[in-house]
Amino acid sequence: MAKTSSTPAPRKRRSDAEQNRLQILKAAKATFTRDGAAASLDAIARRAGVGPGTLYRHFPTRDALIEAVYRREVEALGSAAQEFSEAMEPVDALRVWMLLFLDYLGAKHLIVPALNSISGGPKRLYEGSRSVVQQAMRRLVLRAIDAGQIRSDVDADVLLRALLGFPYVPFGGEWRDGARQLVDILIAGSLR
Repeated sequence: MAKTSSTPAPRKRRSDAEQNRLQILKAAKATFTRDGAAASLDAIARRAGVGPGTLYRHFPTRDALIEAVYRREVEALGSAAQEFSEAMEPVDALRVWMLLFLDYLGAKHLIVPALNSISGGPKRLYEGSRSVVQQAMRRLVLRAIDAGQIRSDVDADVLLRALLGFPYVPFGGEWRDGARQLVDILIAGSLR
């Protein structure tokens, strides 16, 4: 007789529940970015178009919500690398992903106070995200090298280090213009 497990398989979220969760995460990112870690969870729920009970059902604590916002951003970077690779020429995929990474860094820089407020600090979140980011960049760089579009001595980690300091350097005007210029310089220096 076959042995069966007494633990039921996890239920798949209903599509409306998943949509609510995504709306909460988007609203939370925008609100934490604007108001910091002390942002009102009720305000986040209102902004997401859900009731407080729905927010707490998905994210029982402020820490859980902050962590989920951060993890969603990191997961989006990993997914984007794959999507860009499938849809674009290698060097274009690398360029667009680098710009997306700078957007992520800009948002992360603004949400750092919220991340610093979570119990135990953000160190374990950062450690978990590091490998996702490094793997995405390495895949994109290797693909561009293999296609002969960039030099074979381009190091993905060096490109990442060049990008990481961007949000910490003050500059005037629209920061995205500076981000595009930085990426264009890095790509131009990498071309064959």
